[in-house]
Amino acid sequence: MMKVTSTDKAPAAIGPYSQAISANGFLFASGQVPLMPGTGEIVGTNITEQAERVMKSIGAILEANGLGYEDVIKTTCFLADMNDFAAFNEVYGKYFTGKPARSCVAVKELPKKLLCEVEIIAVMK
Repeated sequence: MMKVTSTDKAPAAIGPYSQAISANGFLFASGQVPLMPGTGEIVGTNITEQAERVMKSIGAILEANGLGYEDVIKTTCFLADMNDFAAFNEVYGKYFTGKPARSCVAVKELPKKLLCEVEIIAVMK
């Protein structure tokens, strides 16, 4: 059975997708971008500020499912500029202390000219 996650503590989906879906003991969260929940306004002008907002949105989705960052087993990170890698890692490392498996790639462009996006897979309790 699949369950859709919808929390007002993370940005609402702005297309035909869900914030997250749980199925077969796993939570699959859509990519989170630095938008303010409720308003959809871009948060931050640099990678550090934007990454912090992304991590808070991920935390809200995890919390809505009774989970924490330690339950995340895989992340996929998208950066608009690989020169932001070190600063992004500083923020990322504060939240993902369990060191889940990860892919981190630079992309040509993210929606709304954002600097980062992160999606996760977590194990349900």
